[in-house]
Amino acid sequence: MLELARRLIETTPRLWKRVLLISFDVVTLIVALWASYAFRYAMWMPEITGERIFLALIAPLVAIPVFIRLGLYRAVIRYLPDTAMWTIIRAMGIATLIWVLAVFLLEMAGRDIVPRSIPFFYFAIGSALIGGSRFSAKIILSHGTGMRREEQPIFIYGASASSVQLASALRGTSNRYVVGFLDEDPAHHGRDVGGYRVYDPNQLPRLIKLYGIQEIILSLSSLPADRRRSVIGRIGGLGVRIRTVPDITDLVDGRYLANQIREIRIDELLGRSFVPPDPALIGRMLKDRVIMVTGAGGSIGSELCRLIVQWKPRRLVLFEANEFALYTIDRELSGLARCEVVPVLGSITHEARLQEAIETQGVEVLYHAAAHKHVPLLEANALEGIENNVFGTELVAKVALEAGVRSFVLISSDKAVRPTNVMGATKRWAELIMRQMAARAAAAGKDQKFCAVRFGNVLGSNGSVVPLFKQQIAQGGPVTVTDPDMQRYFMSIPEAVELIVQSSALSEGGDIFLLDMGEPVRIGDLAENMIRLAGFSVRDANNPDSGIEIRVTGSRPGEKKFEELFYDVRNAVRTQHPKILRASAATTSPGVLGDLPDSLRALQAAVEERDEKRARDILFRVIGMETAPPDGTSAADTIQP
Repeated sequence: MLELARRLIETTPRLWKRVLLISFDVVTLIVALWASYAFRYAMWMPEITGERIFLALIAPLVAIPVFIRLGLYRAVIRYLPDTAMWTIIRAMGIATLIWVLAVFLLEMAGRDIVPRSIPFFYFAIGSALIGGSRFSAKIILSHGTGMRREEQPIFIYGASASSVQLASALRGTSNRYVVGFLDEDPAHHGRDVGGYRVYDPNQLPRLIKLYGIQEIILSLSSLPADRRRSVIGRIGGLGVRIRTVPDITDLVDGRYLANQIREIRIDELLGRSFVPPDPALIGRMLKDRVIMVTGAGGSIGSELCRLIVQWKPRRLVLFEANEFALYTIDRELSGLARCEVVPVLGSITHEARLQEAIETQGVEVLYHAAAHKHVPLLEANALEGIENNVFGTELVAKVALEAGVRSFVLISSDKAVRPTNVMGATKRWAELIMRQMAARAAAAGKDQKFCAVRFGNVLGSNGSVVPLFKQQIAQGGPVTVTDPDMQRYFMSIPEAVELIVQSSALSEGGDIFLLDMGEPVRIGDLAENMIRLAGFSVRDANNPDSGIEIRVTGSRPGEKKFEELFYDVRNAVRTQHPKILRASAATTSPGVLGDLPDSLRALQAAVEERDEKRARDILFRVIGMETAPPDGTSAADTIQP
C-alpha cells in the first residue's frame, strides 16, 4: 500500500502536487476549525450558523497566502528537514492571529461571539494536521526509495534548457535528487523552470543547511571562463562538492548523460585564456611522419603520444626505460589502431639501443621527454641526475644528428632559468647541448632543426604537487606545503603538449621556446582551492575543529620561492602563436657554447669517479657564466609571455 502511494506521489507532476497540497490545506484548516468548536462544546456536531460558516471560509483565505509567503509549498517533501516543523508552526501562528483579527472585527460589527479557547484549539489542531500531513508524506516517499537508496540532494547551478535536460537525465538514472536550480538572474528567482524552483545563489548557505545539500553541479558551459571561475570561487568554501558537465558541443547528439558529470579540474581556476591549436602547425610536424618519443610512458611523453596518434603519423616509436609504463602506453595506443606503434624498451644512456631504434625505424621527428625531474630526489642523487639528464640528452641529440633526424625537440623546464638545484642545472645543460647540436647541423649544412620548449609545472604530472594534494585530501589530510607563499607556473598537460608540437613547427634551429604559463599560482591558494573543490573546509584559526589542515613543512633543498621563464626579457620574441615566445640562439654566450665540450668531458670524468662535489661544482660553474642578467636586469623585470 505504501509502495503504491509512493509511486502515485512520485509520478504526479509538480504543479498538480502543489494544487493538491493547497486543496488539502484548505480542507484541513476547515476541519481544524470544526474540530476546535467540537472540543470547545464537547459535542460531535456543534451548531452550524452563518457566522461560523463565514469564519470557516475566512480561515484558509488568510492562511494560504501566509503559507505561500513562508515557503511551505516550495519545500521538497522527500527531503523536508525536521526544522521545517518550526516554519509550519510559525506560519500557522501568523495565520491564526490574522484570523483572530478578522473575528474581532466581526464581533465589533455585532456578529456572533467566538469563545476565547477556539483560536488556541485552531492553532494546535491546524499545526498538527498541516505538519503531520507533510511528514507522513515524507515517510511514504522514503519507503523503498529516497534515503534508503542513498539519494543525495543537489542543486544545479544554471537555469537554462541544458540544466533542465541535465535534471531530466539525472531523474531515475542517478542517486542524485535535484532540489532545484540556482541562477544569478533576479527575474528567475522564485519561478519554476522545467518543474524545478529557481533560487538565488546568495541564499546558498541557508539552502545548504535547509535541504542538506551535498553537491552542486555546474551547468555553465556557455559562460566565459572568468565568470565560471567567479562562480566556483564564490561557492567553493561552503562545504559541498562542486562538479560540472562537459560543454554541450562535446556530447553525443547534444544530450546530457548522468555519467558525464565530472569534478571541477583545478586548471579551470588558473585564469588562463584558451587559444585553440593551429591545425596547420600540428599537421606539419605530425601527419604522415615517423615520430619517436623518449620517455613515452611519462606524464608529458604519454600525452604527446596520445596527441600524435590522432594526427595519423606513419609510425610512432615509443622509447621508454620503464617496462610497465611502456606496456601501459603501448596497450592504450595500439587499441586506437590509427597508426603503427612500435614499443622500444631501452635507456637513453644506451647508445647502441638508441641508434638501432632511430635508424631502423627511420625516425624523422624526435621529442625528447625522458628525464629525471623530481627536485628533492635529484638533490639526493645528483650523479644519477647528471648522467641521465645531461649525458642522456647529449647521446640522444648526437645519435639524432648523425642519423639525419629532421626535427629534434627537447622538453625543458622553467627550473633551467638561474637554477638553484641539480634538476634545473641539468635541464640548462640539456638546453646548451641542444644549441650545440643545432650549431653543428648548421655548420655542416644539414637541414636539421634542434630546439627546446621551456615551460613550468603541468597539472597532474607524475610526482607533481596536484596528485599529492588529491591523495592527502582523500586521506583526510593534512595537506603538506613546503611554503604557502611559494609561487609556481601551471598549465594542463593537454595544453602543454599541443604547444610543444606547435613550437617545434616554428623552429629555425637552436631556438628555446617559452610557453605562456599565465600568472604564477601561490601554492597555499592552490591547496585551499583543492580542499574546497573536494567539498571540505580549511582548518585554520577561524575553523579549528573541522575541515582539512594545511601543514607547512618548510622549503626543501634546492627549491626556489619564485620561478622564472627568462634569463633576459629583452631576448624573448613573440611568434605567430600568441602563447609561444622564442629566445633565439644568439642569446647564449658564445664562450659558454665554445667551452661546452671541455666542460662535458670534465663533468663526465667527475661522474665516472663518483665525485659528487666536483660534479656539482662543474655543473653550476658553467651555468654561473651566464646567469647574471645584463645591465642590472633583475628577475622582477621578467615579463609574462
